Parts: sequence; structure tokens; C-alpha cells
Amino acid sequence: MGRRTFAGMLAAGIAAPGLGAPPAPAPSSSSSLTLIKPPRLQRGGVIGLVAPGGYTTEDAIDKALRNIDSLGCTAKQGANLRAAFGNYAGTAQQRLDDLHAMFRDPEVDAIWAIRGGSGCISLLAGLDYAMIRAHPKILLGYSDITALHLAIHRHAGLVTFHGPVAASTLSDYALEQLLAVLADPQPRTTIPMSSANAYRALTEPLYGVRTVHAGTASGVLMGGNLSMVSALAGTPYAAHTAGALLFLEDVNEAPYRIDRWMTQLDLSGGLNNAAAVVIGICENCGPDHEDQSLTLDQTLALHLDPLTIPAVTGYSVGHIRNQCTLPIGVKATLDTARQTITLQEAAVS
Repeated sequence: MGRRTFAGMLAAGIAAPGLGAPPAPAPSSSSSLTLIKPPRLQRGGVIGLVAPGGYTTEDAIDKALRNIDSLGCTAKQGANLRAAFGNYAGTAQQRLDDLHAMFRDPEVDAIWAIRGGSGCISLLAGLDYAMIRAHPKILLGYSDITALHLAIHRHAGLVTFHGPVAASTLSDYALEQLLAVLADPQPRTTIPMSSANAYRALTEPLYGVRTVHAGTASGVLMGGNLSMVSALAGTPYAAHTAGALLFLEDVNEAPYRIDRWMTQLDLSGGLNNAAAVVIGICENCGPDHEDQSLTLDQTLALHLDPLTIPAVTGYSVGHIRNQCTLPIGVKATLDTARQTITLQEAAVS
């Protein structure tokens, strides 16, 4: 069962086999919560390695352990890291247990998802948001991990981080940007776009930055994987997009699906109410087997052209090697002329 099938079952209130009952009522919203920031990542720290979505492999675990070692840190593996339940990394309860254990464990300084995949949405109703808020730690990952980022921001008020997963192949750019945000808190941190992506754009236009509407805009960073942001729209775990710098990305999706999800955000007030819209590099999202189809650029134009706020595509966000790390909930400024995102505050303490 894919994430789209599961999301539909969730919306219909149907329990997925083996994944528990339909979601319980959500906790109170974080609108009254003061934003809290986790302690910075330091050499010698302990990083909890978890698989909250799709199942993982020994090769991926070995790669993740090498990445953690390269940061000068020690890994602590989740008890259920190697579990499998269909294409999930164990049952929802096993994955919840690992997440909760890492947040509670006083030895663990940060939590790194080994991969995305699917299944994180099934954890949201069972997360102990009060406990997470009482034990603030870095939570890092992208793709399906978006569901955890949005829910934890909304109901625990904790800054989490949309960035590489633990089994990523870390480029120099990705590593530099990750450490700048997680390990070196500054009053202002400017995130440039990857020069490697710009060079690749000379032969693969997909990697090029395109400014749809120029300007500068400031707001809270919010967003992540488009399919997950869309799936959560209208639920108690939806992204707060009003006045936000909304960033979106996806991979391996046909343009008609991109159109559907962008339309859902349009209908739920998620685009024109934002301060700006940033679309990442959406690899392999062109027409596939359809006899007739819009291109990705044409599809995005349907939704970005009518906006009256700054809007860009091709930023260094997404399922790509040269990706930056963006802290959910932190104030930032988009400058389309400079092609930068500047954090207006430190993301860690």
C-alpha cells in the first residue's frame, strides 16, 4: 500500500491493516505554544538512528553509520530499526516506540531518520507531543518525514529540520549547509543555492532556478514534501501556511498528481495566503506513460503564475544530492534576486 492509498484511507477514517485504529482526536494546536529550539549538534554527541517510515536495509544502515561517524558523533540504533511490516519499518507501534524512546533517552542528543518512504502519517495520532516538547532534540529528515515535521511543529512547538536522511550520499554542499544550521547557530544564516545544481542546469534545465514572481518576502519556514503537505491539508496536523515561506518538493510523480496536490493547497488557502512559495527540484516529475500531458513547468505555472507573492522554482530542496537543510518554524527571508534563503534567527540553542 502506497502513501497515497494510506492517506485516502486516513481521510475516510478507515484503519489500515496492522497499523492500528483510526486516528484519535488531535492534541490542542500549537498556536499558543512558544516556539522552542533543540540544542545544537556537537562533535561527540549521540545520534539516534530510526526508521519511522519505510523499511530499511543493512546496506543503508551501514551507510548511515558511516555518515554519523563522519560528523564525529556516535550512533544509537532504534530497537526496531530492522523491523519490517510490508513496506513499512515495522508496525506503527514499533516505529512510535523507537521515536519515543529516542526523545526520552537522556544519552541521545539528536534523532536522524534513516529514510523516508511511507507510513509516517500513521504515527501522528499516537505521538506524545507533550513528552517531545519536554525533551527537545534535533529531528532530521525529508520526504515522508515531512508528516512528522508538520505535526511536531503544530502540536509540540519544536523546531525540526527538513534535510538529508541518514542514508543520504552527503555532498560537500549538503554537509556544509547541514552543519551551518544544526551545529553553528548564528543570528543570521544565509543559505545559497548549490553551484553544482546550477552547473548541472546547463544540460538539465530541471536543475535551474526560475523566478516566476520576483521580490523579497519574510515569514516562518513551512512545508516539505508536496504529497504529504497536501495529504495533511484540512487535518489537525496541517501546515500553518498563512504568512509563511512555503517550500514544496516531490519526486517520481506525474504532472497530473502535482496539479491535484497543488490544487488541494489552493483550495485550502495554502498558496496565495503564504508570504512566498519556493518549489524545489522535482526530479522525474515529467510525463511518463500518458498519451497527453502537461509538462512539470506548465503544471507549476497553472498555480504560480496567478500569485501576487514572490514565487520561485528549482531551489536546492528535495530528493537531490545537493540539498540544503531548512528548519521548520524559523523566521526567514527569501531574496529572489540573490537566490538565497536567510534565516533571521538561530535554529538551535
